[in-house]
Amino acid sequence: MADRATPAAGRFGTFAGVFTPNVLTILGIILFLRTGWVVGQAGLAGALAIILLANAISFLTGLSLSSIATSMRVRAGGNYYLISRSLGLEIGGAIGIPLYLSQAISVAFYVIGFVEAMSGVPGLNTVDPQLLATGVVLLFVVVAYVGADFALKIQFVILGILVAAIVSFFAGGWGDIGSPTMTASYADGVSFWVVFAVFFPAVTGIEVGISLSGDLKDPSRSIPRGTIASILVTLVIYVLAAVWFATHATPAELISNTGVMAEISAVPILILAGVAASTLSSALGSVLAAPRTLQAVSTDRVVPRWMAGQMGSPTEPRAAVLITGAVAVAVIWAGDLDVVAPVITMFFLNTYGMVNLVAAIEKGVGNPSFRPTFAVRWWVPALGALGCYGAMFLINAPATVAAIVVSYGIYFALRRRETIETWGDVRSGVWTSLARFALLKLEARGTADPRNWRPNLMVFTGQPHNREWLVTLADWLSLGRGVVTFSQLITGDIKDPNKPALREAARDRIRTYIRDHQMAAFAEAQIVPSFGTGAVAVVQAHGLGRLEANTVLMGWSRTSGGRVTLMRMLRDIADLRKSVLFLYVDPERGLGGHRSIQVWWGGRGGNGDLMLLLAHLIRRHRDWDGAALRVVRVVSGPEAVEAVRAETERRLEAVRVQADVEVVIRRPDQPFVDLVAEHSRQSDLTVLGMPRPDDDGYGENLDALAHAAGTTLLVHNGNPESASLENE
Repeated sequence: MADRATPAAGRFGTFAGVFTPNVLTILGIILFLRTGWVVGQAGLAGALAIILLANAISFLTGLSLSSIATSMRVRAGGNYYLISRSLGLEIGGAIGIPLYLSQAISVAFYVIGFVEAMSGVPGLNTVDPQLLATGVVLLFVVVAYVGADFALKIQFVILGILVAAIVSFFAGGWGDIGSPTMTASYADGVSFWVVFAVFFPAVTGIEVGISLSGDLKDPSRSIPRGTIASILVTLVIYVLAAVWFATHATPAELISNTGVMAEISAVPILILAGVAASTLSSALGSVLAAPRTLQAVSTDRVVPRWMAGQMGSPTEPRAAVLITGAVAVAVIWAGDLDVVAPVITMFFLNTYGMVNLVAAIEKGVGNPSFRPTFAVRWWVPALGALGCYGAMFLINAPATVAAIVVSYGIYFALRRRETIETWGDVRSGVWTSLARFALLKLEARGTADPRNWRPNLMVFTGQPHNREWLVTLADWLSLGRGVVTFSQLITGDIKDPNKPALREAARDRIRTYIRDHQMAAFAEAQIVPSFGTGAVAVVQAHGLGRLEANTVLMGWSRTSGGRVTLMRMLRDIADLRKSVLFLYVDPERGLGGHRSIQVWWGGRGGNGDLMLLLAHLIRRHRDWDGAALRVVRVVSGPEAVEAVRAETERRLEAVRVQADVEVVIRRPDQPFVDLVAEHSRQSDLTVLGMPRPDDDGYGENLDALAHAAGTTLLVHNGNPESASLENE
């Protein structure tokens, strides 16, 4: 599906668009009214364990967010956008709709928290709480309707109040420091995990910053920096706050007195202001985040498009703002929020768990397009997912089940179709059914997404043990995740009674080779009248549905007649829009020491993208660990050197491929083959492009280049639109 999300003009940087909203949401009412209770129940040691464990889950999720956000062009929608673009609109919608409702209902929760905290303030205690909460919500709706610029300016004022309150807390009590109680003093019915459940929502505020992704100037830069920084800064504050509580009050005081923070503070009135600031800032953050999530879901037609209406604003989703306000007001007047509150927390955690799963799946599946500049090991998001779902069940198992049921209900509603599964043999039937299901899903998706391109290789090895260099290269390119087929062509007449038996024997030997070498590959053997025409026919017919070979790999011929055949095959296979790779191996050096790869790149388009992508894949293999990748550009004069170098470096940075750039000057009378010999002879592998040949004699030119360079991979990109480095 084409990406219909319209990118908004970037307005905010890391501090205003990610760090500040996150910090104001994380340092919420739990810091002021519940952290002391946590310390009193669990003791200082237990409280620190709870804070560190909760923040570890948040930190792992932040790493996963950063990894995904730096591997794609992030647009409006925050976590919904990341999930839907990675796992599809059905799963994205199943997460996005509950996420939006959670954010919208959170507005009501935070405002009600503010009203309850202010219940003792003279003048406010005479106003009906529901009326006061409704007035606050409507005020925030007006602020968000005016625009996020105005709202974020208000957040800077709130941040100032919050900082003043925290400074006041730590400035007080210096003359009354005592010995902390390290051990727990749990009340009846309270345990470590009950206290953990109370504290954990404090660290879920990273949702707000990512939700403003469509308004960021540079999301791929701001999201990682702002998210990680906000987690670490607030972690330090919570740890210090726990220590300060433990050294200034007894467990009994901390459990029974929610106002102990004001009593410790140097300026108690600032704590009341901080409570107001923390609750209002959290509500304001949700008012900004929820409409943008709904806008992204609506733009993808998961819900009606009119919900994304901007109503005259060039940047603000005003229709979504009004809907969010209506939801918040309805929740305020519905009452009994305690029933809904646990489910809302579960939806947030379900979103974070799904973000971690997306990062783990992307890393595990190994799409060549998944090239995050913020890279993490696969186990990092896996641990994050485990932590999120574990926390969900520990906090409230029934609410967890309710959240999962709602998410799956939305998912199946979006699919709008029945799935009929027929199971056969326990061992083979399951895999057959899964393979059939996967192939039909792949067929139904239509045009393949360039993000998911990988080399599905048809390798003409004959018997693999005779051309093990081709086998090795196929292993490097596939990384165990592409589809590789080793094929032998048996020339002759299919009517010859001996040929079918030879075909079966040849295929069995290839399978034995694959099994003995523990390779992930398929075996094929065909009877053909001649190698050239037979290879083209096999390439054209090989595959099932959309799972067909997109790249053909062959060895380079050392005879003139063989090179003529290769050129004719290249023309025919290129006309089939399949890529062609010829491998020339230097007889003296073989495949070299795996230390350096050199790509002669003419620039964007043509063969260049595929050449660079293949070099990138080879270097990711463990055999090439630590190898240098150098991109060579050719110019006609010194005046163009710096401009071409800068343009190439920008291009490499944009596609997140690390490589050195070398710009060489070619004299007017200098043959290209001499230039290649001069600069490539010491490279372990040289990658050169091949245009579609106009005549059979072009093979002699390629042969001269290969001999000049040493071990060479000759590349023709048969489908530039698919094998692209771009990652939208």
